[in-house]
Amino acid sequence: MVEQAAQAAPAVAAVSPERRRTWLRAVADGLESHAEELVALADEETGLGAVRLTSELARTAGQLRFYGDVAAEGSYLGVTVDEATATSPRLVRVNQPVGPVAVFGASNFPFAFSVLGNDTASALAAGCPVVVKAHPAHVTLSLRLAQVAGQALREAGAPDGTFALVTGRQAGTNLVRAEGIAAVAFTGSQAGGLALWRLANERERVIPVYAEMGTVNPVVVTRAAASRIDDVASGFVGSFTLGWGQFCTKPGLLLVPAGHDAARIVGDALAQAAPQPVMLTEEIAASVERGLPDLVTAGASLVRSVPGTGNGWGAPAAVLSAPISALRKGSRLLEECFGAVAVVVEYADDRELRSALATLQGSLAGTVVTGDDTDPDAPRLVEALTRTVGRVTVNDWPTGVAYTWAQHHGGPWPATSNAAATSVGAAALDRFVRPVTYQSAPDAWVPPAARTDNPWNLPRRVDGRREGQRGGR
Repeated sequence: MVEQAAQAAPAVAAVSPERRRTWLRAVADGLESHAEELVALADEETGLGAVRLTSELARTAGQLRFYGDVAAEGSYLGVTVDEATATSPRLVRVNQPVGPVAVFGASNFPFAFSVLGNDTASALAAGCPVVVKAHPAHVTLSLRLAQVAGQALREAGAPDGTFALVTGRQAGTNLVRAEGIAAVAFTGSQAGGLALWRLANERERVIPVYAEMGTVNPVVVTRAAASRIDDVASGFVGSFTLGWGQFCTKPGLLLVPAGHDAARIVGDALAQAAPQPVMLTEEIAASVERGLPDLVTAGASLVRSVPGTGNGWGAPAAVLSAPISALRKGSRLLEECFGAVAVVVEYADDRELRSALATLQGSLAGTVVTGDDTDPDAPRLVEALTRTVGRVTVNDWPTGVAYTWAQHHGGPWPATSNAAATSVGAAALDRFVRPVTYQSAPDAWVPPAARTDNPWNLPRRVDGRREGQRGGR
């Protein structure tokens, strides 16, 4: 499969972005035309329910179309031309597809971050063939999604080898080691992402791994906002229990000014919400059961626990509290517990809060809950979080990620393996291209994207001046 992808790579790269948009739209149409069947398969393997899965399938179709539109708009190619002068040759710079990409799907989103999720869609949009490793939590669905995508791509005229799927743990290892693979995209656990990263760095020809691994996403409540702790607690519980805590953007640590009995109030809000988590896999459920005593050993105290349902792989939802002194480098309290589990910590003053924030690992998202737009503490806290997270939300819970032009879904190590990259949003295409400059080359010898007649009708910069936005129509 990798050899077929490598053989197809030049043809896929040579196709105009507008044409690749038609491929992605065809896959989206195929997804929607088989929606009822696919949702039933997904529910059989994950138990997430038809309502949630139907919505996620619709989102996935939207993502596919979005990345096609991003490709057709063309700015991701970064076409830049410096015409020759008396002292400098003519230079043409353009981003080129890197080649076949290995995609590892996630367990928690069987559509939106799986076989046809953000990684696959953005890689295809950027002009790269894709070989997907199916997640073991929903193998049957993955196989059927691959069939639907393969048929849609063939009928849309994509070359053989544009898309393929493999299954099995060893196949995933072999995929990363395969010489034809040029990059890896992964969404999942820190252990899984680091394992792939190590494999890629042990290759004779090292390749980039774009691993979105997630960690504890902090929420900081300012002194002005602490007066409405009941509302904050309710929103926090709703956010960290959404999807039974199996979202990578789940907030896992709440930092609150001392003296407001925050841990008890959050615990009461959890009891009132009465979630009954059902985890996606037996191992995830077991990891929650292991994680709770580990957090207690690290210095936390259990405030309130709600047992999981007896159906499927149930696991408890829980609120714990911990003294701020327990937040130390290397503490288990600073690691993600993937489930509906959160820790509440009180801070006495700005010094304690600054010290606690400095200990946090890199995270995908961080939240500041403020009094209002005049809150004197808010600007400083927003700035502080930008040092350790990829997305800062203000009075808005972080759970969920929109696929838009300005979105960034990444963060400093170990939230991701590359802090400059995003796995969601228009900039996701940037992971799968690399810049090449052509010096004094005849116009016919440079890629169509950068030729003088601009056959693909793309935006470009010529002699430092940005030409009008013309792509994407």
